[in-house]
Amino acid sequence: MAVANAAVKIPLEAPVVERRVRNRAATEQAILDAAKRLLAEEGFQNFGINAVARGAGCDKQLIYRYYGGLNGLLEAIGTDLGSWVADRIPDDTGGMFLLTYGDLMERLSMLFLDALRADPLMRRIVAWEVSESSEQVRRLSEARSKALAGWIERMRGSLVPPKGVDAPAVNAMIFAAIQHIVLASAVSDQCAGLALKNSKDWEKAATALKRIVRGVYG
Repeated sequence: MAVANAAVKIPLEAPVVERRVRNRAATEQAILDAAKRLLAEEGFQNFGINAVARGAGCDKQLIYRYYGGLNGLLEAIGTDLGSWVADRIPDDTGGMFLLTYGDLMERLSMLFLDALRADPLMRRIVAWEVSESSEQVRRLSEARSKALAGWIERMRGSLVPPKGVDAPAVNAMIFAAIQHIVLASAVSDQCAGLALKNSKDWEKAATALKRIVRGVYG
């Protein structure tokens, strides 16, 4: 026979402070995701507090509270772009032996090509770099460039470019070429007569890019 006054187990809820912290983190992430999505789809023209709040499904006052307004939100997106490089361009060799600086740059070129093709927001930012001159674009561009430079420094170790080669200038040209063909393909599925419609076309482009890298770095 059960004892009448036996203790009844009641599920414990998370402490109020813990729930608030968790809810704030979720809201901050929702705001950041909405801001990135809005930038990717519509650009800066319609980028505002009200539009971001609608996309995040929250009160616009929370954007001011958590990010201090649009400038703070852009700073957070810039920081997130640094994470973009870490997520999309991992610190590993992909099974490739990095014996020379040329190996390093071939690996980075292929990773950057694939990452840029897969990310509409990053493509937008690259397009803005050559079409707009604003503080917002500059912040986002610098965040990506800094993250890429950091990847090279972490991965290259004792690897150095061939003597007499201005590696920063050459690498800038390589990145510019990658950015141009990716943007061109998004508009017309081709670049300077090179078809970029399917995986076979992109394999051809990747092979050509590797040859350019090897032509400079060996």
